[in-house]
Amino acid sequence: MITTTRRTAVAAAAVIALAGGLTACSSDGSKPAAGDSSASSTAAAPKLSGTVTVFAAASLKESFTALGKKFEAAHPGVTVKFNFGGSSALAQSIVSGAPADVFAAASTKTMKTVTDAKAAGADPKVFVRNTLEIAVPKGNPKHIAALKDLAGSGLKVALCAKEVPCGAAAVEALKAGGVNLTPVTLEQDVKGALTKVELGEVDASLVYRTDVKADAAKIDGVDFPEAAKAVNDYPIAALTKAPNATAAAAFVEYIQSAEAQQVLTAAGFQAP
Repeated sequence: MITTTRRTAVAAAAVIALAGGLTACSSDGSKPAAGDSSASSTAAAPKLSGTVTVFAAASLKESFTALGKKFEAAHPGVTVKFNFGGSSALAQSIVSGAPADVFAAASTKTMKTVTDAKAAGADPKVFVRNTLEIAVPKGNPKHIAALKDLAGSGLKVALCAKEVPCGAAAVEALKAGGVNLTPVTLEQDVKGALTKVELGEVDASLVYRTDVKADAAKIDGVDFPEAAKAVNDYPIAALTKAPNATAAAAFVEYIQSAEAQQVLTAAGFQAP
């Protein structure tokens, strides 16, 4: 017959054994229970390092420079190096073997040059859109109010070369407005066309809305409805032969993040 004292001792021993078993299950060497939220948090993202080289359209210069600094701050040990220029020239450089990790173009057509050459490591993603605006010197001394005014007698106009995205967009906008003009210069990127206005070498230029906004201290902008007929999509992709593939993929993902999109829309870009 089991006495009351013995029953108490047996019960106490059982409680101690149960407690020991629970402790063992929660030790560092055990597997988390199914559904344990801590299980997923143990897999840390790979640490980024080195340089990530980004070839980007000239119109992205101000916003990408700011975003590059934010990316570096979020990933100590990473340096973002930019090569800004005309998208078509950058695409040709990449196809010719120039070392780069990421390409951000000002049109899907120039990105296609890279994808057709199998130089893009993944399907390019459109991350912003951009439209044209007429850039004029401060105060708009020639009183340009519409696209048709660019064809006025004696007016000097700068355009981007038709091979680059800003030039192709200008051709579409002028066609939509039925405007024929002969530019005094054709520039290889949008910054070149904008500089002509800044220096007073031309009376007007067709550039991106974002470039007018970035240079508002030196020039004014004139909106025109035909710009809606020449909207450029901007795609971005990590490159097949990226020397720093891990950082390249992370940068492409970052550019599509809410934080980056806020910077880009503040610069005048439109959401895709």
